Amino acid sequence: MAYEQIATDVADRILTITLNRPERLNAWTATMCGELMAAFDEADADDEIGAIIVTGAGRGFCAGADLEGGGDTFDWRKRAQAGAPARDNGGEFTLRVFACTKPVIAAINGPAVGVGATMTLPMDVRLAAEDARIGFVFARRGIIPEACSSWFLPRVVGISRAMEWVATGRVFSSQEALEAGLVRSLHTSEQLIGAARALATEIVENAAPVSVALARRLMWRMLGADHPMVAHRADSRGMLARGQSADAVEGVTSFLEKRPARFTDRVSDGLPELMPGWVEPDFE
Repeated sequence: MAYEQIATDVADRILTITLNRPERLNAWTATMCGELMAAFDEADADDEIGAIIVTGAGRGFCAGADLEGGGDTFDWRKRAQAGAPARDNGGEFTLRVFACTKPVIAAINGPAVGVGATMTLPMDVRLAAEDARIGFVFARRGIIPEACSSWFLPRVVGISRAMEWVATGRVFSSQEALEAGLVRSLHTSEQLIGAARALATEIVENAAPVSVALARRLMWRMLGADHPMVAHRADSRGMLARGQSADAVEGVTSFLEKRPARFTDRVSDGLPELMPGWVEPDFE
């Protein structure tokens, strides 16, 4: 599929998605959102893709919503008049990332502000350039944190740090993000993508894709569980399903034979439901 505001590249089973509006510091638009969601749909359907990296073109990651429209940028009455639902498209995207079956790595190569920061929260690992700057600036624009960040951000860094960042709306350094656990590591601009690819490569070369997909689903869903018994039930169903799989036989056999594993189970064949009572809420 041809895209206007993102670029995609697949190499060695890793999909790299690049936000591609460098002249606007990759500012967010509805078009970019739609293209990102389409790229994630394609990735989930492709068993040759084992991991996803998201980064930005040029010197920025994403400068937030494109404010070229001026003071009416966030006035959604126009959408309602056009018959469109008043939904936050940043939230639509982060929900899509939440549902993804592939591990997602953010390579924050420059300024990540507003939705440029919140869009990374459901990604599994965030790496940043040493000179990157991050900001949850919504209160300084007269709006609120979006993209489901009131759910994600406190779970990533804790309620106190999350509230400090969103209440002040200040832009902070990647070093502060590292100390708070928002990012996993810092790298020079030249080394950032290489570090992200090294992590993605470790996943795709060693781990069973179905096991990674199920583990990702369990980890994210359990952030909202109210008792460890919920996890125990899901784990038990998962072990029952995966323990009799070809991948489980191969994983043990390859270990005993001291050779790399060759996993053959495919995500596209479907994943067992480990939480039968799980219901995706509807937008109302």
